[in-house]
Amino acid sequence: MPTPIKMPALSPTMEEGTLSRWLVKEGDTVRSGDVMAEIETDKATMEFEAVDEGTITKIEVAEGTEGVKVGTVIALLAGEGEDVGEDTVAAPAPAPAPPKERVPAEGPQQSSTLLGTQAGTSSPQTELPIQPAEAPASAGAPEKIVSPRPSGERVIASPLAKRIAEQNGIDLTSITGSGPNGRIVKADLERVPAQGPQQSSTLLGTQAGTSGVGAQPLEAPASARATGKPVDFGIPHTSEKLSGMRKTIARRLTESKQQVPHIYLTVDIRLDALLKLRGEFNAALESQGVKLSVNDLMIKALAKSLLAVPKCNVQFAGDELLTFSRADISVAVSIPSGLITPIVKDAGVKSVSAISTEMKDLATRAKDGKLKLEEFQGGTASLSNMGMYGIKQFEAVINPPQGMIMAIGAGEKRPYVVDDALAISTVMSATGSFDHRAIDGADGAALMQAFKQLCEAPLGLVA
Repeated sequence: MPTPIKMPALSPTMEEGTLSRWLVKEGDTVRSGDVMAEIETDKATMEFEAVDEGTITKIEVAEGTEGVKVGTVIALLAGEGEDVGEDTVAAPAPAPAPPKERVPAEGPQQSSTLLGTQAGTSSPQTELPIQPAEAPASAGAPEKIVSPRPSGERVIASPLAKRIAEQNGIDLTSITGSGPNGRIVKADLERVPAQGPQQSSTLLGTQAGTSGVGAQPLEAPASARATGKPVDFGIPHTSEKLSGMRKTIARRLTESKQQVPHIYLTVDIRLDALLKLRGEFNAALESQGVKLSVNDLMIKALAKSLLAVPKCNVQFAGDELLTFSRADISVAVSIPSGLITPIVKDAGVKSVSAISTEMKDLATRAKDGKLKLEEFQGGTASLSNMGMYGIKQFEAVINPPQGMIMAIGAGEKRPYVVDDALAISTVMSATGSFDHRAIDGADGAALMQAFKQLCEAPLGLVA
C-alpha cells in the first residue's frame, strides 16, 4: 500500500502553508534526504525532504496551492514491490447541493410583507418562510427582495445586495446574478465598477442621473468598505496575491501597533571615533577576509547596552515579565518577498569580527531562503538600519513579542558642539521604540544613553 506524504509542520506555529513548487513528478524515485518540494510558511519558504525511499505514484496537491492544512495528504509514495498504479486515498465527498429557495408569494401585499408589516397596518407580521442561500445581512431581515424588471421579469437579490445597491445608486436590473436561480448577491455588486453606463458618473464622484452640478461626492463603494477590498477607480494597475510572509508581516505589525503602547526615544550620536576605529579594524583584519560594517558595530553596541540595562532586555507576557540574561539581536534584512530578522545570538559576548562573519552568512542565506527556524525565530530585541538609504531618522515598529527595537539613521556631516566649540562632525540619529507595558521611559532613556556612550567611545565595544 502506498505511503501517504502529508503536509509537514515546518514551524511550531504553522497550521497551513503554500505548496510553492514540486521538485519531483509522478513516477520519480526518491531517496531519504532528497528535496521533494518547496513549502512557503508564514515565516519563509523552506525545502521539504523525503524521509523514505520509493516512487512518487501520485501528487495530490498541485504546486501553487495556498492554505494547505498541516497533515493534508499531498502525495503518495510506493515502496519497493508495491503496486504503483493504485490510488488508496479516497476522494473527498461532494459538497451537498444547496437547498431550494422559496420565492415570496406575489401580489399587492408583497412589498409590505417583506418589510414585516401587513398593508395598511402597523403591527409586525410573521415573515414568509424562505430558505437562505447566504448569511442574512441582519437578524430578522428577509432573505429576498424582488423588484420588477422593465421587461416584466423579476429581480431576485439578497437584502445586503439591495442595500449596497441603494447606497451606491446601482440599478439591479442591469446586473446578472451569480447566486442560485440568478440571485444577485454581494459579490456581484463588487464587480460593478467594471460594468454598466453608471460607472462613469460614480468614478467622477457624482450620483447617477445628475449633471455633476451640486452633486455629492461618493466614497468608496459600501461593498469595498465592508470587505476591505481595494477600489481601483479605473486606474491602470497590476495585482498580485500576497505571499504568506507578507500576510504575516501585515498581521503581526498591525497587531503590534494596535496592542503594544509604543514610546519613542531619539538620541544624536557622534560617529567620528567609531568610524576611525572601524577603519583600523578593517586594516588589521584585511588578511583574514573580514570587513566590518557600521551595522556590525551597532549590533554589538545594542547587545552590550541591553546587558548594561537589563530592564530593557525584557518581554511582556501577560501577567509575567521575562528578563533575559543574554542579548540575542534580531537584525532586519530585506528580501524579495518581504522582511526577515535573522538572529545574532549572544551578541554581547561575541567579538565584532565574529558578528560580522555571522551576519554576512545569515543575510546571504536569508535572501536565498535557506535559514533554519531557530535562526530567525526568537531574539530579545531588534535592530533596523536604514542609513544606507539616506534615511535621517525613523521610528520602527516593535517586533512582537520583543520589548524594543533600535532604528538607525544615516550618518551625515552636521554642525555639532565639541568641547564647547562648534565643529563639523559625522552624526547619526538613533531611535529606540519601547513597549511601555514592560519598559518605563526612564529605563528606555538609560538604554539610549548607554548605546550613545558605546558608539561615541567605541573602545568599550572590544573591552
